[in-house]
Amino acid sequence: MRPLSSPDKPVDVVIACHTPERPVGRAVASILEGNAEHANVVVVAHNRPADEILGAIRPEHRDRVRILEHRDEFRSASGPFNAGMREGTAPFVAIMGSDDTLAPGAVASWLALQERTGAEFVITRLALGTAGHGVPTPATRMLRGGLADLARDRLAYRSAPLGLMSRAMLARTGAHLVEGATVGGDVGMVTQLMATVPTIYDRFGPPYVIGEDAGDRVTYVIRPMREQLGFFPDLLEADWFASLPRPARRAIGTKLLRIHVFGAVFYRQDAGIWTHEVREALAEISAEVLRRAPGCERPLSRADRRLLDACLDPGIGADELMAAARDRRRHGRPATLLPREITQVLAREAPPRFMAASLAVQMLPRVRRG
Repeated sequence: MRPLSSPDKPVDVVIACHTPERPVGRAVASILEGNAEHANVVVVAHNRPADEILGAIRPEHRDRVRILEHRDEFRSASGPFNAGMREGTAPFVAIMGSDDTLAPGAVASWLALQERTGAEFVITRLALGTAGHGVPTPATRMLRGGLADLARDRLAYRSAPLGLMSRAMLARTGAHLVEGATVGGDVGMVTQLMATVPTIYDRFGPPYVIGEDAGDRVTYVIRPMREQLGFFPDLLEADWFASLPRPARRAIGTKLLRIHVFGAVFYRQDAGIWTHEVREALAEISAEVLRRAPGCERPLSRADRRLLDACLDPGIGADELMAAARDRRRHGRPATLLPREITQVLAREAPPRFMAASLAVQMLPRVRRG
């Protein structure tokens, strides 16, 4: 059997796949046809025979791919990703969804940044559907070429460890995906890395392209609230989180509220869902974020704070809770632009600066190409 890693290639790209119906062949091709000089391909067949997954890969690519089998009781991709990352000897590793692709030259761009800066984690630029449709997160500081800072560069809004990771760093830190987590199994890991190891954002490099043609992503399923936000304790109660400076904890808390808590409410637009038990769970989880990350609510818009008030108070009616979740997405109104505390209007996480930075991140690669 061939060795898992080619000794002359510095990166293992690990692709997890649980069904041959996923476009895993396209994912493999994006590595072997545009990034093969620097990357090995490791495909992990999750609860399926390796031959089934291998059959979905183009015939001309099959002998250039290593297939591993991983079996567990979960639908989560965390298990197969962890299994793939544990194997191999290449000094760097990256993970990749089976319905995603890498633009040509992406791995070379990561390696060049790593060599220049000594970063142990290189965050890739993201695009949605096509390479030209950039995703404006993280909303980093403009025109910076050095290492990034979690709070100052709003890194917490990146929720998956996509990009280049040092295998030695993973062994040293013990960072890993939470196995069995149906939602958010990658959030704790990526946040830990961005907060605690030298990290850089590849703002101008070829992107990692998120596929839009998979209809069975488990992330999109509505689940019980304590399961939907079940990754919060592993993050908020971790020793590494408690040891962070207050600005970093506050930045992470703001993101948890803005993206995960408020998103969980927005996608539950049925009053029948909001039983007393669900409302109590939402209130407890929201209050725990405020306790672990004091002040994280201060930069939020007035509309966001109205929703947060409803999350914290189970006595507020479900109709008002759901309306607040809809209203915070009606962008451009004063309630969505201005924080409740006017002294926070120029805060890094407040809407004016956050929106401006997001726009700049989206536009800068186009300016660079021009």
